[in-house]
Amino acid sequence: MSKRDYYEVLGVGRDASERDIKKAYKRLAMKYHPDRNPGDKEAEANFKEVKEAYEILTDGDKRAAYDQFGHAGVDPSRGGAGGFGGGGADFSDIFGDVFGDIFGGGRRGGGQRQAARGSDLRYNLELSLEEAVRGVSRELRIPTLATCDVCDGSGAKKGTSATTCGTCHGAGQVQMRQGFFAVQQTCPTCHGRGKIIKDPCSKCHGDGRVEKSKTLNVKIPAGVDTGDRIRLAGEGEAGEFGAPAGDLYVQVTVREHPIFVRDGNNLYCEVPISFAKAALGGEIEVPTLDGKVNLKIPAETQTGRMFRLRGKGVKSVRSSAVGDLLCKVVMETPVNLSEKQKELLREFEATLTGEARKHSPKAEGWFDGVKKFFQDLNG
Repeated sequence: MSKRDYYEVLGVGRDASERDIKKAYKRLAMKYHPDRNPGDKEAEANFKEVKEAYEILTDGDKRAAYDQFGHAGVDPSRGGAGGFGGGGADFSDIFGDVFGDIFGGGRRGGGQRQAARGSDLRYNLELSLEEAVRGVSRELRIPTLATCDVCDGSGAKKGTSATTCGTCHGAGQVQMRQGFFAVQQTCPTCHGRGKIIKDPCSKCHGDGRVEKSKTLNVKIPAGVDTGDRIRLAGEGEAGEFGAPAGDLYVQVTVREHPIFVRDGNNLYCEVPISFAKAALGGEIEVPTLDGKVNLKIPAETQTGRMFRLRGKGVKSVRSSAVGDLLCKVVMETPVNLSEKQKELLREFEATLTGEARKHSPKAEGWFDGVKKFFQDLNG
């Protein structure tokens, strides 16, 4: 008798995701399982059909072969991708994939838990703008968990070794039956390791790791900015019982600078200038990260004008591109004037009377606009 299409058996489309397939399988397996349908041969046959379809469609290689060649591509008698076990199945098989993450079980039969990789660590490093731009080497003191030097990470007393767990017999998991189905759970005795340490190391107390501070010399590359992260592989916490160590991530924060503001590879700063310098022009000194430079101010410069000094910004950490320094000139109104200085300004102001349009075209145009606005408003 020809077999039904596996997608049709599970009631899903050919583009169904693995999650959709698992969801359909769970629903049908519970419906047809022999424990829920004792003596029902049709339900048993349906259950086997559903299980067969699920095993094919959740295996990437088998699914690809089935999609291309149909049942012939997965028929073991024809050299296909593989076959299936006949007969009934424990209900834990059904939920091994569907509920594995919840109950701690693995795929069909599980297996003991692998020793966990060490945790990653994060170190927040604060730098000045100058340090971030030029690069710097820093010595960091990191509190961490290191492999115990007495037991070499085994957790067992020197001269002894761990023994097979008597509860799970080394599997790392135990089966818990609840009503008509069973689930696998992490062994409560050995916590998934499959082994028991009867004589723990006196230094690490069986953990295989001890608290320790280590000192690292870290080179920070030139051009880093706030938010950049430097990964030091294997410098995190030691793994459990000889498993690989985690990584250390150095998170960079650049302190606010009293003069410069950074935006990408460019730097910005405000430069105050006097009224006379803005009107008559001249040269002023402006700071850069490499020292002072002279900036030529043209006559009649207005406040807020931006001047660009090319190549005086920051070199990118990811390329050889160098940004610019952009200087915004801000005209500063003089304060604490003497009577003589005030009188001179009054005399100067008087010389402008009647020539406002010539000397202050923006102000004159603005007042003309205001006048027209009120005429239109009242008109």
